[in-house]
Amino acid sequence: MDETQDQYYSPSLPEISLSRDGSERSYSNAQINRGSGISGLKKRGHGSRSWIKIGHDGNFETVRLDKATIMRNCSLPSRDLRLLDPMFIYPSAILGREKAIVVNLEQIRCIITADEVILMNSLDGSVGQYRSELCSRLKNEKADDLPFEIRALELALELTCTSLDAQVNELEMEIYPVLDELASSISTLNLERVRRFKGHLLALTQRVQKVRDEIEHLMDDDGDMAEMCLTEKKRRSDTCTINDCFQTNASGGLTSKSAPASPERTTSGVQMLQRAFSSIGNSSKPGSSMVSSDNGEKIEPLEMLLEAYFVVIDNTLNTLLSLKEYIDDTEDFINIKLGNIQNQLIQFELLLTAATLVAAVFTAVAGVFGMNFETTVFDYPSGFNLVLVITGIACIALYFALLSYFRYKKVLAT
Repeated sequence: MDETQDQYYSPSLPEISLSRDGSERSYSNAQINRGSGISGLKKRGHGSRSWIKIGHDGNFETVRLDKATIMRNCSLPSRDLRLLDPMFIYPSAILGREKAIVVNLEQIRCIITADEVILMNSLDGSVGQYRSELCSRLKNEKADDLPFEIRALELALELTCTSLDAQVNELEMEIYPVLDELASSISTLNLERVRRFKGHLLALTQRVQKVRDEIEHLMDDDGDMAEMCLTEKKRRSDTCTINDCFQTNASGGLTSKSAPASPERTTSGVQMLQRAFSSIGNSSKPGSSMVSSDNGEKIEPLEMLLEAYFVVIDNTLNTLLSLKEYIDDTEDFINIKLGNIQNQLIQFELLLTAATLVAAVFTAVAGVFGMNFETTVFDYPSGFNLVLVITGIACIALYFALLSYFRYKKVLAT
């Protein structure tokens, strides 16, 4: 018995050990896979995206950049880059920063610096059109006096305004025939089509209104426009750097021949650079009493550019508002028409009610004479016909009397 038990139980022991080893191995593999999955999620959370770099000479290249690199090179906070994230839908915005302009206009999402444009790569046609058009203008229009950032911003505004205007014209061409058809024949199909067009109109109006408000906000604040003059700020920073180098060399030469210079008289280049930037922004704010004429000349091209496209987008918005007014007028006309039909139905119902009343009177007379009682009317051969004629004349007179009363009270149209 012992031998048989040993023979029976001995083969199961390696299997148990193997199963334990397999479970431990699978557990370790699961831990490794879990760790790799977490690291993969981390990589995807901080992954790079495809961008198109367009230089001031008109050449472009497609690169992959992560947020940290862009934030470091362009001196941008992370909240500005969220505006460019295609996973989220943000309203249109134009932000002027220290070294870049963040542009989010419809499908055009880019970062404009003094030397290059970092455009988010996308399959949308507006992105390809912006890239090709900007490269063509930079290569062909070398003698343009406008700074690089203003030319890039101008193209973004131009494409955005053109796209919105084209959408408005397309909607206008589609909605006018539907409204005219609805005014002539009211049906469920036409009402559904108008409802769908009205929803599209409201969404498009909000988009155009946001672009208009953004341009108007920039025009009202000279400080924001001064922040967007990147070429001028870069030129001033370079000038301050050169002057700082000259002052450093001069102070070094003087200290070698005379006593050491006092630390209070030496000014660092960083402080001079900060004063230069503050002079650009603070001297052009609306509340400042002293406005620099040189700074006003620098922001004048940008201001004229914004005014031009403000007129364009304002005209587009007026077209949408007039279209909305036409829809409201059509709805009022339909309500008046339905109210008129409802009044006609009420008048017809009133006529039917009066006719029913007259018929009830005639029926009551017939019911009275149909009772089983003796009367001298039936003694005459023409008595029954006489009762019918008198009753009919009385009912007709009652009906016309009711109609005259309703017309007198202006319940029925004359």
